[in-house]
Amino acid sequence: MRSEETPFEGGPLDGRVLPVLLGTTGLPPKTYKIPVPAVEDGGAPTVHVYRRVPAGTTRRLGLPKGWKYAYDPEGRTGAGRLRWPWSRPPQ
Repeated sequence: MRSEETPFEGGPLDGRVLPVLLGTTGLPPKTYKIPVPAVEDGGAPTVHVYRRVPAGTTRRLGLPKGWKYAYDPEGRTGAGRLRWPWSRPPQ
């Protein structure tokens, strides 16, 4: 499996560059989740969520020139499955 050195911005990993495994398309995942276990004095476990954003763009076509992860303080993990207009409503 291939990996790519990807920078992180914001949150607890601010300024770090970590190797992230690439998918079958050659892109890193859209979200990167970091679970933090509960502390011994009764704190709750948390999950830090990072979103993939373009690191820069090319001048002519505006294509992404690499990726970086930005911290998502709200911690949304995604919208879930896409629903097509003709699909039945969830039950």
